Parts: sequence; C-alpha cells; structure tokens
Amino acid sequence: MLIFDAHLDLAMNAMEWNRDLTRPLEEIRLREAGQTDKPDRGRGTVCFPEMRRAGIGLCVATQIARYVKPSNPLPGWNSVPQAWAQTQAQLAWYRAMEEAGELTAIGDRAALRRHVELWRDPSPQTPIGYVLSLEGADSVITPAYVERSFAQGLRALGPAHYGLGRYAQGTDATGGLGPRGRELLSEMQRLGVILDATHLCDDSFWEALSVFQGPVWASHHNCRALVPHNRQLSDEMIRALVDRGAVIGMVFDGWMMLPGWIRGETTPAGAGLTLERIIDHADHICQIAGNANHLGIGSDLDGAYGTEQTPVDVQGIHDLTRLPDLFRKRGYKQADIENIMSGNFLRFLARHLP
Repeated sequence: MLIFDAHLDLAMNAMEWNRDLTRPLEEIRLREAGQTDKPDRGRGTVCFPEMRRAGIGLCVATQIARYVKPSNPLPGWNSVPQAWAQTQAQLAWYRAMEEAGELTAIGDRAALRRHVELWRDPSPQTPIGYVLSLEGADSVITPAYVERSFAQGLRALGPAHYGLGRYAQGTDATGGLGPRGRELLSEMQRLGVILDATHLCDDSFWEALSVFQGPVWASHHNCRALVPHNRQLSDEMIRALVDRGAVIGMVFDGWMMLPGWIRGETTPAGAGLTLERIIDHADHICQIAGNANHLGIGSDLDGAYGTEQTPVDVQGIHDLTRLPDLFRKRGYKQADIENIMSGNFLRFLARHLP
C-alpha cells in the first residue's frame, strides 16, 4: 500500500546530524555508536532504503533553521542571513539527492500524477517523491523571499516552530502574527503556498486562519483532548481545519501520544507505548470530522528523536506498515485505510499544487 508521510526532516538529518540517508539503517546507527551530542544517536529510524521497503513513495520534506535572539535559550542561528543560508544548504542536499536518483521533487500536479503512476510498480531504485516545505519562517529574510523560495520549489510553509518567531508565535508561546506575519501570509496566498498550521500557538493559529484564505493543512499533530498540551490540536481547532478542507497528519513522537511523558526519563517500554495509542488520536480526529477524509500520516520520525521516544513497535519507519491492520481492528474499511495512508494528502495536493 502506498504511504504518504507529510512530515520528515530529511535535510536536517543529513546536514546537521550528518546522516547519510542513502545507507541502511543499521549502518547509520553503527556509525553513530558512542556519539552523545544528540539524544537519538544510534537510535534513528529513517533512511531511504527503509522508506522504500515500507512503500513510502512520497513525503513532505522540510527545510528548517531557527533564528535566535541572544535572550532565546532555544538552539538556532545567531542571524537571519545565517538561518537563510542553512536552508539553502539543505536545498542543495535535496538537489544532490535528485541528481543521485534518490529523490524526485514534486512541484506541480503533473509531477504528482507521474510519480504516483511510477509507484504503482516500484523497483528498489525508484526515487522517493518529495514536496518541499519550510518548518518555521524565521529564515525568510523578508516576505518577498517567499517568491524566491516558491521558485526553488517550496510548496508549504509553517510560519512558526517552537517559541517566539519573527512572523508568528509557536509551541509554548503566546501572541498573534503582527503586520510582518500577515504580510507573509498574504504572499503565501498570492503564490498558492500551503499554510501548515502545525506549531502555531493558539493566538497565531486563529489569526492565521482568519486572514489566510488559501489551502491549509496540519502536517504533524495529535489531539489535545488525549494529551493536554498546547502543541496539540484542540477539538475546536480540529473542527476549524476540517471546515477548511485540511488534512491532519498523525505524529509518532511519544510525548505527543501519551499523557504524562517526561522527555529524557519516560521510556516507551516503561510506559507501555504502542501504535495502538496513535489509533486513539486518529479515531478522535475521525469522530470529530464524521469521516476519515481529513486524516493522514505526518510521522516526524526523524524530528530530533529516535527509538527512545517511539512506540515499542516502531523500530524503524518501515513499521508504519503496521497501521492498516490496526485500523482494520478498529472497524475501518479498506477505502478509508487507503485514504489515511496516502489518499487524503494526495487528493489535497492534486487540488492545490500548481
């Protein structure tokens, strides 16, 4: 079954984690043996061979680089031009992967149709299609740069990440967009760039939906009703996204799946975390929507964590293939399962890509 993953930080892993994603997963882990600079060293779950083995023929792949003021404790770049340059390095890696035959950029409807057809009968060398997205807009030097990024292939943009941002406020922050954020959204709407509502704090979320009339999705989100935290979507937010025709991607980070998780202390085995828990979040979204047409996968399985924070039955991204059987056990029909695994996001893109 074809799988579409709406959120992977591939270039961040390649350029900042220094992972060669063309290599087998065990080889990547072995090369990181003994390293301690990142909490997920030796525990990564994503590489191109595992994606192909799973049937993940398409994904949304990110650029990401945060600008931080001297008072900001979060990791990031000390100037906006440095952050912009980092996203350009990430773009250069994507281009190198295209030239190597590992990836194919999906920038318009025609490319999407061709690629889906190619994956009807893939080979072990079939390239993985990717839609380029920017997670957090801090690196956008001015709103006018959105047009430059669009020309480079950018098709989705999330204005905020964690904390206070230059264009919107993100997870654990409060506040709205401000004039610069509204100008950014105006440029996105003019160009047809998808608004990714993920990570927007409540104030910025509602303001963004009120001023932006273009296509919206939430690439990687779970439910606040099941795990109370501002990083999650409230039921009201889910209803608003459904009303806008959005698709919401399930995210597989343990602390967003199970309440009471303490990062760095709680373990998947100790908490009894399995993929059954993500089905709870998925079903909550489907019950609010009244159907399975607004749910997809946005795994974020390479989002600066590894098996120390995944369900015990997710040891690699290939384990997303376990999901169809879990949905069947909950009574989901085959057509709904296929929509969740890829169909909903594919139809969204078929409507909204150039």
